[in-house]
Amino acid sequence: MDLKESLTKKQFVVTSEIQPPIEADMQELLGNIQKIRGRLDGVTVSEVELEGVVADTLGTCKILRENKFDPILQTSCREKNRLDIQSHLLKASEKGVKNILAFTADYRITGDSLQEMMFFHVDSSKLFTVVESLQEGHDVSGKEVQQKADFFVGSGIDAGWGKNVPDLELKEMEEMIKLGNGYFLTTPVFNLDEFQKFMKRVEPFGIPVIAEVILVRTAGMAHFINKYVKKGLVPPDIIQTLAKAPEKEKASIEIFTDIIKGLKDICQGVHLIPVGWEDKIPKFLDAAKL
Repeated sequence: MDLKESLTKKQFVVTSEIQPPIEADMQELLGNIQKIRGRLDGVTVSEVELEGVVADTLGTCKILRENKFDPILQTSCREKNRLDIQSHLLKASEKGVKNILAFTADYRITGDSLQEMMFFHVDSSKLFTVVESLQEGHDVSGKEVQQKADFFVGSGIDAGWGKNVPDLELKEMEEMIKLGNGYFLTTPVFNLDEFQKFMKRVEPFGIPVIAEVILVRTAGMAHFINKYVKKGLVPPDIIQTLAKAPEKEKASIEIFTDIIKGLKDICQGVHLIPVGWEDKIPKFLDAAKL
């Protein structure tokens, strides 16, 4: 069952982000995700560029498909015109990619560090003009393409507003749904009360929402997130728990489990950001009974 089918059937889905390796060797990456085969509804492959070296995102998606995983191509719209987006999506379609997760500008999670997230609010008209054209069997200029694309598109939303969601964001969400957006992925969730208030505001749209969850390892990492991602994103009680815990991994798993337990009653899935803990994902899934 693929991501679209799982969401349509209103199942609680689980997806996880992976970073395509800069080097050609995929064995370590495949080894880690083989351990969670059958437990993920999709594997998001992020765009990665380090010091001018660009990872082979599309190649990674192809290898995932060859190994019976459902890849989700994460792509950005900022600084890309329609022709840039079209070229990228045509190549993705040729490699059998059906899932697209779009942001305005991608954010980087590299190794053990997080860089500033500035990726929400997709340029919907630009993206969906291209998607619609390719799915109809032609490019944006009207020229016929070799085969029609078949994309299921999700996009990012900022869930950090709680009940005070700006009218602009609600209007953007409504417009994107009209254009064919299939689901929304939120900013990282730690505060369940605020997230529930947000969900009550967007519930009338009747579209699946997947909550992003970062696997936070230490209090230092939590402080880093609060400094460089968003001030106050990780609540003080979580930071204190991690700081006092003699076994950091155990504490991290318990925090994750509590968040997932709450999310199961609020939204339709979770998206894991392992931040270098890809090999630990099975432990987190086991604890949360996912």
